[in-house]
Amino acid sequence: MSQTYQPKNKKRKTTHGFLARKKTSNGKNVLLRRLRKGRKKLSV
Repeated sequence: MSQTYQPKNKKRKTTHGFLARKKTSNGKNVLLRRLRKGRKKLSV
């Protein structure tokens, strides 16, 4: 059986990055929630 997680930084940024979150309304909600909670890192 092969490993299922093949990390790639570009994929990581485009899927979970700050700009990717800003693009959608749901993503903006995610950022706001994390900001209100006081997270040090809002996204990748």
